[in-house]
Amino acid sequence: IHRLPMPNVGDELHHSGWNACSSCHGDATKSRDFLILPCLVSSRIYIVDVASDPRAPRLHKVVNPEDVFWKCGLGYPHTSHCLGSGEVMISTLGDPAGNGKGGFILLDAETFEVKGTWERGAEVPPMGYDFWYQPRHNVLISTEWGVPRALGYGFDPNDLGKGQQRPRIGGLRALDPRIWGSPSNSGIWGLQGLDTRIWGSSSNPGIWGSSFHPGIWGSPSNSEIWGLRGLDPRDGAWAAEKVIQVPSKKVQGWILPEMPGFITDILISLDDRFLYLSNWLHGDVRQYDISDTRNPRLVGQVFVGGRITKGGPVRVCEDEELQSQPEPFVIQ
Repeated sequence: IHRLPMPNVGDELHHSGWNACSSCHGDATKSRDFLILPCLVSSRIYIVDVASDPRAPRLHKVVNPEDVFWKCGLGYPHTSHCLGSGEVMISTLGDPAGNGKGGFILLDAETFEVKGTWERGAEVPPMGYDFWYQPRHNVLISTEWGVPRALGYGFDPNDLGKGQQRPRIGGLRALDPRIWGSPSNSGIWGLQGLDTRIWGSSSNPGIWGSSFHPGIWGSPSNSEIWGLRGLDPRDGAWAAEKVIQVPSKKVQGWILPEMPGFITDILISLDDRFLYLSNWLHGDVRQYDISDTRNPRLVGQVFVGGRITKGGPVRVCEDEELQSQPEPFVIQ
């Protein structure tokens, strides 16, 4: 229908968000008029007008990396979500020099000016990546990936041992729902995670709060989805359990003898019935029925690329799930 090119090269558009979302539900003055596009490599933030002409979105504003660097001391923005306060919050992977530093940028949701950082206090997460929050349950969860300087040269398995890539759930932080301010407490979980999404239901029988579904990528043999469950609202106790396992495939023609699915993006449907995940390396998008949050069922799967398609350089020698390598996905 339409194509909107960005004016710069090397930005690495990654995740996108909105100027208004479910946090503003019930406020008739709020609407999704602007798409927020953080750039993982250049640290620019593009604001795209999707309301003036929905069939032909146009570039509305560019937030230059210098504003992010000087006002926040952060760089390498990743995930954006709007807040009920009239702001947009964007997580980051590092500082302006490419060192690991987890933090959150705040933009004014109307002017898109950089306001500063969301977090307060002396404690700074060593890395950052994705985040999600659930105001109904007064909780935000964030994850870590790796040091931008190391990631910029491509994936090297040796970086895992050096601590340059440490994908895990980085912190569980409580929000004050009245002010949407800084975290009042934080903790480190020993899981390894990339994307995280929150189960939105307000009443799960036998479960206090909500189920969290953080996408997990641990060692090269792990591609998992874990559920995080609140146990006791009085002491803030949580428990984690693995609910989905994507088996690795034994291969030839790749950098390792086993290829994980490498779950990178996950999404929960608006009615809380389905969880969708994408295996970056295997190339498939999966749909799970999560009506029973502790026992998800695979109900849909489609391959749209990846490294294991027929005719490519990678040969699958052993596969627990498939009888043959999938056909390339081609659209004429």
